[in-house]
Amino acid sequence: MSASEARSRRSALVLIACVLGALALPGCSRRAAAHTDDSEPRDTGEVILSEHAQGVMVGPVTSERLADHLDVPGRIQADPTRVVHVYPPVSGRLVAVRVRPADHVVRGQALVILASSDVAAARAEYHQAEADALLKRQALERSRLLYENQVNALRDYQQAQADAAVADAALASAAERLDLLGVDSGGTSDVIAVRAPRDGEVTDVGGAPGEYAKSLDNAAAICTIADLSSVWAVGDVYEQDLASIHVGDSATVTVEAYPNEPRQGRITAISSTVDSTTRTLKIRVALPNPGRHLKPDMFATIRISRPARPVVAVPQAAIVREGTAAYLFVQTGPGRFERRAVTLGSDTDDGRVEVTAGLTPGDSIAVEGVELLRAALSS
Repeated sequence: MSASEARSRRSALVLIACVLGALALPGCSRRAAAHTDDSEPRDTGEVILSEHAQGVMVGPVTSERLADHLDVPGRIQADPTRVVHVYPPVSGRLVAVRVRPADHVVRGQALVILASSDVAAARAEYHQAEADALLKRQALERSRLLYENQVNALRDYQQAQADAAVADAALASAAERLDLLGVDSGGTSDVIAVRAPRDGEVTDVGGAPGEYAKSLDNAAAICTIADLSSVWAVGDVYEQDLASIHVGDSATVTVEAYPNEPRQGRITAISSTVDSTTRTLKIRVALPNPGRHLKPDMFATIRISRPARPVVAVPQAAIVREGTAAYLFVQTGPGRFERRAVTLGSDTDDGRVEVTAGLTPGDSIAVEGVELLRAALSS
C-alpha cells in the first residue's frame, strides 16, 4: 500500500469515529452550538441563549419620579398644656377617693374628700376678720362725726379710714380663701371636696383613703387629669434626615392598635437640640382625637411626605436575590445577557423596586423569564 492510500484510509476512519461520537452524544453538539468562538467563559456571568430566547421578555430601563417619604418611629403623648396635676389646697387625711384611672371627669366634679384642721382655721380666720372689719367701720363712722363737728383732728379721721380699709382687705382675703377651699363660712364641718379643674380623663391617682395628704408643696399629686381630645405624635428623626423635613410638612400617623386608620396632620415643631446619645431630634405632629382612641404611650409610625425625586425602578420579577445580594440580567446583544449586581432601595407604590446603583437609564434588562437565564448560567 502506498503512503497516499494509507493517509486516505486514516482520514476516513477519523471521519467515521466523529460521526459515531456525534450520534452517541447528542448533547455535545448542542453544547457546542451554544458557544461561539467569540463567547467569554461562563465565570464572567454571561449567558447566551439561542433556542430558549423566546421565553425571556426584555424591557428598557427608564428614569421616573418617585413620591418619597420618611418613616419615623414615635409615640402618642398627651399635650402637656392640657394635663393638670391636682394637689390638695390644705393638708389633711383622705376620707374618700371618688375617681379611678381611666375615668372621665367634668369640671367641678369631686375627686377626693379631705378632712383637715386647716378648714376650721380658715373659717375662724374669716370670722375674726369679719368682726374686726365691723369694728373698724364703726370706729370710722365715729371719727367722721367727730371730725365734722371739729372735735377730732384730720389726722385721727384719716387714721380711722386707713384702719377700716386694712380690715376690709383682710376680710376679703379670708373670704377668698374659703371660696378657694369650697367651704361655707357658716358651716362647722372640717371636710372639703377637692374638685376637677377641667374636663378630661383621669390618668393617675396618687392617694388612697386613710392616707395623709400634704398641701400644695407636696411632690406627688393626688390626681392627674388629661384632656385627650387633642394629642401629640412625637418621633425621633436622625440628623442626616433633618434637611429633608420642615415645619408644616404633611404627615400621616398610624398606630399599631389601629393599622387601618391613618390620621393626617402636619409637623408643628422640630426640636432645636440633638440628643447626644441617639443623634436624633424630636418632631411633633398635633392630631385631633375624636372618640379618645389614641392613648398616651401608644407606639406610632409617622410617615412624612417629601418632594418626588428621580429614580431608576425595575419590576420585582426582574430581580434575582441570593442571600443579601441582588442582581439583574442586562441584555448585551441579541440572545446575550450579562448578570449584573445591583443595589436596591425602597419599594415604590406600584410594586416596583428602586435601584440605587448598578443600572443606568437606557439599559435593557430581562423583566420576565429570569429563571431561564439563572438556570442557563448555573448549567
